[in-house]
Amino acid sequence: MKANSTTIFLTAEWRYLAMLNYEVDPATLASFIPPGTELGFWNGKTFVSLVGFLFQRTRVCGIPIPFHRNFEEVNLRLYVRRKADDGWRRGVVFIKELVPRMAIAFVARKFYNENYLALPMSHKIEKSREEIKSVSYFWRFGGKENHMKVITRGTAQLLVEGSEQEFITEHYWGYTTQRDGSTLEYRVEHPRWRVWETQAAELYCDATKLYGEKFRDYLSRAPSSAFLADGSDVKVYKGVKL
Repeated sequence: MKANSTTIFLTAEWRYLAMLNYEVDPATLASFIPPGTELGFWNGKTFVSLVGFLFQRTRVCGIPIPFHRNFEEVNLRLYVRRKADDGWRRGVVFIKELVPRMAIAFVARKFYNENYLALPMSHKIEKSREEIKSVSYFWRFGGKENHMKVITRGTAQLLVEGSEQEFITEHYWGYTTQRDGSTLEYRVEHPRWRVWETQAAELYCDATKLYGEKFRDYLSRAPSSAFLADGSDVKVYKGVKL
């Protein structure tokens, strides 16, 4: 079935995308793959990424919602692809998404059946002469302060064709399994981002309680890679069932 909605559901800016990437066993991710898609590989490797970023100037169906325009999000995601009429579509599947507002979580669950959780959240961005030096995201879970942080190195650079950074960032489709067992596909539109390499990255969270036992060992070790993307304006289109 051809699926390609042209109705814009959400517009916003995504900024300061801190990405911690972990190589995982493909078998770990099998239960998360929506019907009609298959696991995505880069150089024979499969990844999950913990991504923290800022939503800014958010509008839903063109309407700015008071007190819900600017907020943090931290999500754990994996990578898939689907063969469509126009070729392979590279997409992401979200394992869990954290936001600071109950209403945001409710809308995402209702319209996309995404696994959103509302928690107290904050962020910190350190700059030197307008250059980004570090970005941190914080969330309170289980009575404890959790956080992720990247410390950058050098200046932001254009993506290199075929690089791991390009693979992680260049996914323009989202897929989620619906309550009836079908798959919802939605398009995400944004330009290519610039990225900073990192000299250090850290994560402190209760991975078992937040993401499940199968991710505990992966998220307890140092990430396979980490970087920071500058972000841009984005458009998220209305989902279509496959």
